Amino acid sequence: MKRRLLLVVLAVFAMAGLAACERAKPADKVTIAMGFIPNVQFTPMYVALERGFFAEQGLEIELDYGMETDLLQRLATGDLRFAIASGDQVVLARANGLPVVYVASWYRRFPVCVVSLAESGIETPQDLIGKRVGIPALEGASYIGWLAFLDGAGIPRESVNLQVIGYTQVASLTEKRVDAAVSYALNEPVQLRQSGYDINVFYLDEYTQLVSNGLISSEQAIAQDPELVQRVVTAFVQGIEATLADPEAAFAITRKYIPEMDDQTAALQRAVLAECLNYWRAETLGYNDPAAWEASVALLRGLGLITTDLAPTSLYTNRFVSP
Repeated sequence: MKRRLLLVVLAVFAMAGLAACERAKPADKVTIAMGFIPNVQFTPMYVALERGFFAEQGLEIELDYGMETDLLQRLATGDLRFAIASGDQVVLARANGLPVVYVASWYRRFPVCVVSLAESGIETPQDLIGKRVGIPALEGASYIGWLAFLDGAGIPRESVNLQVIGYTQVASLTEKRVDAAVSYALNEPVQLRQSGYDINVFYLDEYTQLVSNGLISSEQAIAQDPELVQRVVTAFVQGIEATLADPEAAFAITRKYIPEMDDQTAALQRAVLAECLNYWRAETLGYNDPAAWEASVALLRGLGLITTDLAPTSLYTNRFVSP
């Protein structure tokens, strides 16, 4: 009887010790490349960190804000396991043989637009013909968005005077250096409206369809540690959900992660977040729409940006997203 009791006690202690070891297990350190500076547009990531969603998944997250242009190449080589990037970049990367995979959808609309001051009289896309249009660079999501917009609106490229202006869209418009500017829909239009300007905006997603920003990984990372990918996706999607459920609380969290945001700047950034919510809402958060990927591949092929055969289903996966 005593021996049996001793065995039971030892078993209890063994289980307690095992549980303690599980609790003491160090968190997996994961870097997520953001591709931009700290910004209110990353609010769901900050919420997931602050609310402990990543920690609950046994993750210690580092956000890499380096504004690099080779994030998807780093994913393909295993130098990175996760990055935020747009769907069009995934299409181009796969067309060039980089085995990257879009694992969770974030933005439901492609956030590129063409904005002009109302006084310029540019009220239809055709009014851009013969006008000076500023663009940050002749590459990246803005340029692809511009080409897609022209294609959807039926405007020949050569009929518009396209000028590279860097990220000076607001100043270039208000100082009359350009008549319109290719812009980030969640930034420059909001700034202009907050400053009291009447504007006209052509939103890309009204003319064509492109998969926008999401969480990207690689075939290698998925094959080697699918559980890790699942945990990162789960926490990230929880961050989006919590942000949509309580934007005010989410914005308060964001201010902690961007300490240089003063009260005056906060008014503008709160307006930016309000606009962001319109791009993040979805019936199933994180889910990839197969039709959107098919349309994206067809569009980029039609624009001559890809020439190789590319199966849309190779670009993304929904295995880590709950239906």
